[in-house]
Amino acid sequence: MTDFEKRTQEVLEESAARLDGRTRSRLTQARHAALARLDAPARSWWRAYVPAGAVAAAAVLAVIVHTGRTGPVPGVGAVDDTEILADVEAPDFTEDAEDVEFYEWAASEVES
Repeated sequence: MTDFEKRTQEVLEESAARLDGRTRSRLTQARHAALARLDAPARSWWRAYVPAGAVAAAAVLAVIVHTGRTGPVPGVGAVDDTEILADVEAPDFTEDAEDVEFYEWAASEVES
């Protein structure tokens, strides 16, 4: 121990010796209560949410297994090709003669 540490320990022991019995008892009780808290296992905040997350995951899995589908459900947000072709307000991509060849090429690539 360094001289500073020795002197600090002496000052603390002297000040503790001057305390009355009631104060020492309360400090001892507080110390024991603090040490008991350290011995108790700490419960992390995330442990409270694990059961709820497991239930949610099981519910999602049950819906997937029950429907037998892993992709999007038709009619729910999916766009059908016939809807695109039947749309009157859709832009006409064949107005410009220069782009017709590109669209024909793209269509042939999709088909093959």
